[in-house]
Amino acid sequence: MSTDRPPSEPSLDYHLVLPAPGSPAVEGILVEEFTRHADFTTTGLHSAGWMPGTGWCSAASLSRGLRTDPDVLARVVPTARVDAASAYRRLGGGDLPSEAALRTYFRDHQPIATAPPLRLGPTQPPAGFQERRVYRVHFAKDLRADQVAALRTTWRATDDGTAGSAAGGHRDRGGDQFTWNLRRVGHSLGWGLDVTVLLRTGTAEAVRPTLTDLTNLLRQHGLIAVTTERFA
Repeated sequence: MSTDRPPSEPSLDYHLVLPAPGSPAVEGILVEEFTRHADFTTTGLHSAGWMPGTGWCSAASLSRGLRTDPDVLARVVPTARVDAASAYRRLGGGDLPSEAALRTYFRDHQPIATAPPLRLGPTQPPAGFQERRVYRVHFAKDLRADQVAALRTTWRATDDGTAGSAAGGHRDRGGDQFTWNLRRVGHSLGWGLDVTVLLRTGTAEAVRPTLTDLTNLLRQHGLIAVTTERFA
């Protein structure tokens, strides 16, 4: 477990930058962190990049290309901090800086347009709950059939008849209920994770860790988070 950040502070997202798609070599490191509203919807993105001989610098253009240009997307692979640290050391960088230090390299915050939540589905929560929310986390890149099967196994997913759902799951966290479905979205290779949240009390403390856990799991399967929207 990382010890360089307070437990309440989310960890950064790490990526390996390859010289060419599928290359076994690594030419640099990309570090990102979303900024968010209190309800966990995305407001913007911080980023920093590192390459041997260049050092840490702004990576705003790389972050934008990662989400808009298929050629850039094909050369960037999401990874864990431990693997980014290993690549950083192999490339001559030494010990990867702490997350607090990495945040000091963020230079160009990229705003992400947001809108008030769309009211889709029932406006009132079911009996016993105080609030109903619906989120969609958008992801770039594609999933292989074996990766989808692995997610179904991890989530103990069954075919619940949800139209278009490739995998889904359910979690009860402190009395709050979370149900999610992963499906393809858009006209290109992308995925959306739709998460319905039923809050039993007026607090929403379980939303952030649950959405973070789900997002991190999909990053481990090769997807790259783009934004988090709220529909209810």
